[in-house]
Amino acid sequence: MSTPAPRLRRSALAALTGLTLAAAGCGSSSSHSSATSTPSPSATRTATTAGATGVAIATAHGAAGTYLTASGRALYLWVADSRGHSNCSGSCAQAWPPLLSQGRPVAIGAVAPGSLGLITRAGGAHQVTYAGHPLYFFAGDQHAGTTTGQGSDGFGAKWWLVAPTGAALTGAGAAAGPSGATTSGSGPAY
Repeated sequence: MSTPAPRLRRSALAALTGLTLAAAGCGSSSSHSSATSTPSPSATRTATTAGATGVAIATAHGAAGTYLTASGRALYLWVADSRGHSNCSGSCAQAWPPLLSQGRPVAIGAVAPGSLGLITRAGGAHQVTYAGHPLYFFAGDQHAGTTTGQGSDGFGAKWWLVAPTGAALTGAGAAAGPSGATTSGSGPAY
């Protein structure tokens, strides 16, 4: 009479190998995202991130002048921020989602590559800066070309579109630099 032990061990080993391969297959999935995808309207409530290559910053032209964009959406600075530091968190960051990037931001067109930077927010996310200003979207801007946040007093200080020079666009064609001097047009000083 033959012993069933060697056959049982081989069956158990084969079953174990099959389970191991099945488990490994279940655990491996990959997803890819593109920094060039157009955000959906629901994305206005969340911060935009990009892959390791970083988010692309470009420009658009509107009534206030030429301003910075990411994925076609307007970018703003908040005068309550200090250079290289964001003071917008909690409900402020829900209304004004910070522009986040997992890698070095990329300059497109008239955007100055040397003006782009990153700061680390509480929690470890990296927010894009331009000329030292942390950059934000406005949740009320539902699509590319919308600039409804321009001149808002939300959360106790002004929000302005950002010119390619790094200055705040404070009125129709006006850009005010950090010193508050208006470079063209009229409008409140930054």
